Amino acid sequence: MNGFDVSKYMPMIIEYGTKLIGAILVFIIGRIVINWVCKLVSKALEAKKFDPTLSKYLQSTLRIVLLLVLVMAVLGMFGIQTTSFAAILASAGVAIGMAWSGLLANFAAGVFMVVLRPFKAGDFVQVGGQLGTVREIGILVTVVDTMDNVRTIIGNKKVFDEPIQNFTENPVRRVDLVAQLNHGVDHNQAMSLLKEKLKQIPNVAAEPAPCVEILEFNLAGPVLAVRPFVHNDYYWDVYFATNKVIKETFGAAKFPVPENHYVIRKTM
Repeated sequence: MNGFDVSKYMPMIIEYGTKLIGAILVFIIGRIVINWVCKLVSKALEAKKFDPTLSKYLQSTLRIVLLLVLVMAVLGMFGIQTTSFAAILASAGVAIGMAWSGLLANFAAGVFMVVLRPFKAGDFVQVGGQLGTVREIGILVTVVDTMDNVRTIIGNKKVFDEPIQNFTENPVRRVDLVAQLNHGVDHNQAMSLLKEKLKQIPNVAAEPAPCVEILEFNLAGPVLAVRPFVHNDYYWDVYFATNKVIKETFGAAKFPVPENHYVIRKTM
């Protein structure tokens, strides 16, 4: 029995081994070049003061396109026709698109958000049922840091399908609080005192002026609507400071504590 003749297969081994080594080198060098190009584009966009949201979106798209080109180049080294590969990729894309229509929907929603610009990176928003600061708008998802500092990733379709609230877009927003009065308190005096004290809270906007009006009545007495306006960056500072002002102002004025009064009548 003749032994296995390696020499017979040496030309093929050398040929494909050389191609494999070359493909690995091309892939490694290609990845390095892609990272370099993406960094270069990022610096160029930053130098031009390009919008951060659109910049990240373009960089993500560029990286994916370059990686696809690199993969096709590597396959071409093994004699695989890139035109055939492109046709296969297109057919696979249709099949995957039908099976994973949600991903395509997320992609389309991402494109619309970048074009329509309902918000940008750094804005404080409520999207997809989440309240927080936008960190990134990606090809498929939007990344938000919620109020309790939890990184939350939301599909772009869900973001686009639901109402979007952008708290950063307008120069000020309203703080909504209430103050309960006793029936025996002069409501005009209480309202006047609160309006003056609200103006003294740091970061409360002068325009529109703080609003204090009677909101409703209950068994304890009138309920005041207390509504200062503030830039979103200082919303919670003013929110807590307003509560403190209500407590201290009514205490200094010696207003009686609100209480419910019930009358019990005995019937025969």
